[in-house]
Amino acid sequence: MPKIPEAFNSITPIKDSEHFMVSAFIDHRLDGVIRVISIIKRNNLQPLYCVYCNTVHDCKTVQADVQIHSDHFGFPFHVSDVIYEGKDMENATHVLISTKDSDNNNTEYLPIKNRVSTNTFKFDFTICISSLFGKYNNVLQFAQTMEMYKLLGVQHVVIYNTSCGPDLEKLLKHYETEGVLEIVSWPIDKFLNPSPGWNFQQHKGDIHYYGQLVTLNECIYRHMYQSRYVLLNDIDEIIMPYKHTNLLSLMEDLQSAHPSVNVFIFESHLFPTTQFEDSGKFKRAEWNNIPGVNIMEHIYREPDRKYVFNPAKMIVNPRKVKQTSVHSSLKYNGDTYHVNFDVSRMVHVREPMQGNLTKDQLFVDKRVWDFEQKLIQNVDQALKLSGLLQCEKF
Repeated sequence: MPKIPEAFNSITPIKDSEHFMVSAFIDHRLDGVIRVISIIKRNNLQPLYCVYCNTVHDCKTVQADVQIHSDHFGFPFHVSDVIYEGKDMENATHVLISTKDSDNNNTEYLPIKNRVSTNTFKFDFTICISSLFGKYNNVLQFAQTMEMYKLLGVQHVVIYNTSCGPDLEKLLKHYETEGVLEIVSWPIDKFLNPSPGWNFQQHKGDIHYYGQLVTLNECIYRHMYQSRYVLLNDIDEIIMPYKHTNLLSLMEDLQSAHPSVNVFIFESHLFPTTQFEDSGKFKRAEWNNIPGVNIMEHIYREPDRKYVFNPAKMIVNPRKVKQTSVHSSLKYNGDTYHVNFDVSRMVHVREPMQGNLTKDQLFVDKRVWDFEQKLIQNVDQALKLSGLLQCEKF
């Protein structure tokens, strides 16, 4: 029996249109409809159809319902859900989006994922890192963040990689070999002119921040039945428990106290890279030639400004979220809960937002130091296994 030809790239142009399909899933919450995460040009939307098949010779076509997400930030291309309802859909294994109501001569079908729902999960926590781009090479901070999350109980990290620097590529390969990192190729720049920022007026481009909202939504569906929780944050951000030793005990307590909540929101708190702790004890010679930020040197936290938007991030139950934005979920079942600052907050080490403040106007926050012994040991080991740190330096 001939096989259905599959699309092997993470972005597939839709024939005779300006749109793209990304990945397809059965949505068991909506009576088993097919949901295709897509990139749609908002002002040029023609009728779209779904061709779904369980063999090469057994395909059906139905009209699609296109749901463009609401938070497009003014960019012409945006993440969308293309939804299909039809007969015998539960047997379908492959699908494509077509501009014609009778078209099964295309060559590239998406395999349909999540065909079986389950309540047992391979991972407790998966982190979705939306995209690497611009030859990003912040190796030391990346390694420290990965090792910090592993100490906190994260077993799986997903990165959508457009481009990165040569040193970081070595580190990525190490974590991929170790089994903790899943790398999804994301060549968005081969198809569109991605914006390097979130503001269309300022940054221009075809699609918001290298397709960040496409990848975050795709990641939720990709891990819906693999992971109990999904963290949506960037690689320079650590959702840090302050009253618990790890994320599992934190989430068990939060979920027990708030059983109806499926979206947990954590405040972002910025630790400026321009302010260093005074003793210099973490300015290690071993790391002198490793590019990137050393988060252990940055213990000064900017004061929160209640009148300024806080770019909080989330831990979500992926089985309850239908659409997400960056700082909040758009469509979900259940409730949202803003986690108290004292219980957990996000450590975000980056360039300052309040650069005029002096060190004595900042707050000392040494939570990362509570993990210093294991963290340094594990970072050294990761850098050594990546070939970035010479063995004789140990």
